[in-house]
Amino acid sequence: MKYQAFFLVILATGINGCTKGGAGAETASADHPLLGTQAPAFELKRYDHGENVSPAASRGKVTIVDFWATWCAPCKESFPAYEAIAKEHAGEVVVIALSEDESPDGIGAFVSETGVTFPVAWDEGQRVAAQYEPATMPTSYILDRNGIVRYVHVGFNSGDEETLRAQVSSLLQ
Repeated sequence: MKYQAFFLVILATGINGCTKGGAGAETASADHPLLGTQAPAFELKRYDHGENVSPAASRGKVTIVDFWATWCAPCKESFPAYEAIAKEHAGEVVVIALSEDESPDGIGAFVSETGVTFPVAWDEGQRVAAQYEPATMPTSYILDRNGIVRYVHVGFNSGDEETLRAQVSSLLQ
């Protein structure tokens, strides 16, 4: 698959991302090609309710589109941080988490274990990821109220929640 080949390129170039069995990556990306552009449109069904989720449905709110996988340890750490941000700014911030797993089988257990309430969907065949081009798992895209990608956060380490809070807060002003 094209997306799997992308991960191999990342490994070959030495970027420390969350690949199967790998560690977390680091930082916010100031050079992602989507920065300053309209976020690619998508509409996916929630894994649990069958309702559709999309950035267009959250227009007027700050939206975090998070690409993650069940096998990614930093993803498990990031979910509670995104949940806290969404609750702190209820009604103003929406989190949409897209699983990049090969199958949806482990999504329910992952969501239960992390205790999140935000929408989670399965990106079957990584079609949405092909549009966003996440560098590693997790990678999150923070969209302003008009759907413009303002921040790209690559990976997740302890303490990153403060950076994410600051980025979200700057878009709420």
